[in-house]
Amino acid sequence: MEPEETSSLAHDQFIELSAQVVSAYVARNHVAAADIPALIHAVHASLSGLAQPAAPPADTVEKPTPAQVRKSITPDALISFIDGKPYKTLKR
Repeated sequence: MEPEETSSLAHDQFIELSAQVVSAYVARNHVAAADIPALIHAVHASLSGLAQPAAPPADTVEKPTPAQVRKSITPDALISFIDGKPYKTLKR
């Protein structure tokens, strides 16, 4: 199969799956007639999104060095790495 045919086949499958999901949902739940097109669109978009490759992982957070950790601990307070504010009490 050519890529164009595969894409068309996948699109047809998503339409069929969307119709099945929406019909099963509408059979068990009350949905206004005006809301059905939006429901169909949302289900189709969700199913199509599942076929897309996963997003790359977000930027990794740099781990503080031991020197930074020692510097953040003072007799008066602990300095937060998140917001840089001093905190006098610890929370569990």
